[in-house]
Amino acid sequence: MGRLLEPVLAEAATAAAIVLFTVLVRLALHPLNRAAFRGATPLAGILPVLLQLPVFFLMYRAFSSSGELLDHRLFAAPLGARWSDALGAGGLLGAQGLVFLGLFAAIAAVAAWSAVRGRRAAAAAPVQALPATSRAKGKPGAKGKPAVAAEMSAEQQEMVRKIGGVLPLLSFGSLITAAVVPLAAGLYLVTTTAWSVAERAWLQHRKEAAQERERSSL
Repeated sequence: MGRLLEPVLAEAATAAAIVLFTVLVRLALHPLNRAAFRGATPLAGILPVLLQLPVFFLMYRAFSSSGELLDHRLFAAPLGARWSDALGAGGLLGAQGLVFLGLFAAIAAVAAWSAVRGRRAAAAAPVQALPATSRAKGKPGAKGKPAVAAEMSAEQQEMVRKIGGVLPLLSFGSLITAAVVPLAAGLYLVTTTAWSVAERAWLQHRKEAAQERERSSL
């Protein structure tokens, strides 16, 4: 894949191939993510994450062992280099250090976006726990039957709110991982994390649009 991109992207071809490879993996997992989202629980999506672990470790091993892949670069930084290598090669603001700082900034931005969306979703969880038909004032559900609210106690609602607020913060853990793994694995991390947040935002938008159409038809 890198060789196909090399005529256009030159030295950055392998880095672009990693991003493209990650996108292809996430596209393959999209049906599973979509099915998990329909469950609408704070733990939705854990299985797709587990299925990505072998891919991440493959990326880690490919750029940790000796081979021609270690000679490829993203700007000034070798794809097999770690942050400690960049600090030793020129310091925090050296040519390699700046590449890692850019990677960390991208991961932090995606994690912050994830945290904001997660907290908003957690705050709205008690409302979303009710079927759309039950939120329509006095209107019946399917087949003329009265709509029934989902059975969720105040304690369960509070637990959902707390878990939903904490889970997105785990995205910031990717910063620690990116600091100790090869740059290539860090690229995989930022790409898959950004895809996860964007995918969930899109699925949530579609869900809200469908609920709005349902309410309008009642």
